[in-house]
Amino acid sequence: MNQAVYLQYAEHARWELLQAAGIGGEKLISGGIGPVVLETNIKYRRELRGGDEVAVTCEFQWDGGKIFRIHQEMRKLDGTVAAEVEVVLGIMDLTARKLVADPGERLRALAEQPDLLGL
Repeated sequence: MNQAVYLQYAEHARWELLQAAGIGGEKLISGGIGPVVLETNIKYRRELRGGDEVAVTCEFQWDGGKIFRIHQEMRKLDGTVAAEVEVVLGIMDLTARKLVADPGERLRALAEQPDLLGL
């Protein structure tokens, strides 16, 4: 499978988790914020092929400051880790076009289930 597909799987899982926490795209926009990917690192462990089913985890790491991290694993149904993804993100104020000082607090204020985001 093309390496770009791994990125798509990882991003899709992050958006699904935000949605599950009660923060859809419209809620982000009405809140005047949006997530921004600043850096992505992928470690390819095992090959994925078209049609393979995978589970993708998302573990938020809140270190304080303007950025946070999400650690993701892509696992085949047999438990084999196909890839590990480390993403560094921020939350942008859509008006000021700058990262907000406390991204966790901004997401917590919008979330219906902040615990899903590790908040």
